[in-house]
Amino acid sequence: MVFAALILDGLIIVTIFASALLWFLASRNRLRRISRHEALDSADINRIVTTMNRTQILNARAALATALSALFAALRVVLDLTTMIN
Repeated sequence: MVFAALILDGLIIVTIFASALLWFLASRNRLRRISRHEALDSADINRIVTTMNRTQILNARAALATALSALFAALRVVLDLTTMIN
């Protein structure tokens, strides 16, 4: 039981760090501002769509890492409760 608790604790820590890193990377993607006096061409639209897609992918991965972290934390609590009952 102690080994399982240590494994779960390690998984929680790793997924929390992964989630934080992915949220940080997603927040770094900045769109280049376009002036209203500037013509919007296909290269600008391509750049905007690419940045939005990359940010969405990183946000999805961060959300998955956060969900895994919550799952591991819940399993850790269940493990603690079962050891307290026995």
